[in-house]
Amino acid sequence: MKELLIVILVCVVIAAILWMNKRLRENIRNIFKIEELRKRITYTILIILIYRFGSYVVLPGIDPEQLTQLQNQSSSGLLGLLNMFSGGAFANASVFALGIMPYITASIIIQLLGMAIPYFQRLQKEGESGRRKINQITRYLTVLIVAAQAPGYIANLRAQLPAEAIYPFVAGGSPTLFFWISSVIILIAGTLFVMWLGERITDKGLGNGISLIIMIGIIARLPFALFAEVASRFTQGHGGPIFFLIEIVVLVLVIIMTILLVQGTRKIPVQYAKRVVGNKQYGGVRQYIPLKVNAAGVMPIIFAQAIMFVPITIAGFTQSEAMSGFMSAFTNMNGFWYNAVFFFLIVVFTYFYTAVTINPAQMAEDIKKNGGFIPGVKPGKKTQEFFDDVISRITFPGSLFLGVVAIMPAIVSILGVNQQFAQFYGGTSLLILVGVVLDTLQQIESHLLMRHYDGLTKSGRIKGRSGRI
Repeated sequence: MKELLIVILVCVVIAAILWMNKRLRENIRNIFKIEELRKRITYTILIILIYRFGSYVVLPGIDPEQLTQLQNQSSSGLLGLLNMFSGGAFANASVFALGIMPYITASIIIQLLGMAIPYFQRLQKEGESGRRKINQITRYLTVLIVAAQAPGYIANLRAQLPAEAIYPFVAGGSPTLFFWISSVIILIAGTLFVMWLGERITDKGLGNGISLIIMIGIIARLPFALFAEVASRFTQGHGGPIFFLIEIVVLVLVIIMTILLVQGTRKIPVQYAKRVVGNKQYGGVRQYIPLKVNAAGVMPIIFAQAIMFVPITIAGFTQSEAMSGFMSAFTNMNGFWYNAVFFFLIVVFTYFYTAVTINPAQMAEDIKKNGGFIPGVKPGKKTQEFFDDVISRITFPGSLFLGVVAIMPAIVSILGVNQQFAQFYGGTSLLILVGVVLDTLQQIESHLLMRHYDGLTKSGRIKGRSGRI
């Protein structure tokens, strides 16, 4: 009870500090003055409530009182990451247990195919019709992925839960065929329903629906993680309030640095030639091409995590003690070798993903076709070499900082922070949180400025991520 009161007190203090800001209060009033924005916010909240309610609806035939082993299994590692992204639905054996991740996996696969297969490259260039075709293919691939994952999830449930936890479809201590088929169908339908909810938010709500659902799933675990950390500090004698305060300050600093990473850009000036047609003048203006410091987003972390789970899988199946001992060095997510290799892979994948997503030759060609040039740089090949050089120089510090953000949970965990709370100090979860919040605030600011209200900041504009997760 004491820990709960402390958590509530922290939240109240933060809310009070924010509310003391006069400009913030005025912006909130302006937001609710705009009817369209008010409707979009209300619609988004209702959809989120539906999603959160569904995450607690347990699969038919599963006893919710006997999910302790499953919850312990999904408290850390890969399953812990999946549980965080699903907002706890994975550990609850919910109808939304697989969540939106199969759709994200399908989107990543289609994105990678678009870099290598000409058919998908043509679809990307066909505009709206091509986008609809890509979305349709992504949905079909999502069904295939979740259909492959669902039996594995049911098998894991059967292994983790006692026989009496699965009823009434139990015959001889094993789930019947009806239980398997019905559960797989429900899990597929659950993922498709979550995907549909995300699309509804995108169309009629506020922000990118898929990204927002992932963010809500991550935030949903924050109160439990904060409660566990408070319990560890105050009841178990691990530092007391001073260390807890230091943790909060460090967390705020990490969030600020992550915002700088997400928003950091290098503006390249482009001068366009002046043309006079009749009495009108065209061109002659200077524009800027923003090159992001972290153009790859969270993709390098996702790729690196996928690679790092290979040794864990091999160690689980190998019978050799020497091989198991070698692989076990990479199974400890807080160990030196795991994080060193993880950091190195993130740097490598950042360069790789930036190279395949940003085409300096195409950028130089587009500038030349539009009659533009970079001051002090010759058009054509010299412009391409200039872009190559600039991208390489800004990608290096961006990749290093992205690697630091990725291993921050392991660092703070070694320093004594609870494993659940440590996940919010970096990694994919923090980058997604920062990116989605910035995107949503950018949309709100656009609505305010369009109706001649002040923006959310005193000066400048809020910059969100480009594209989706």
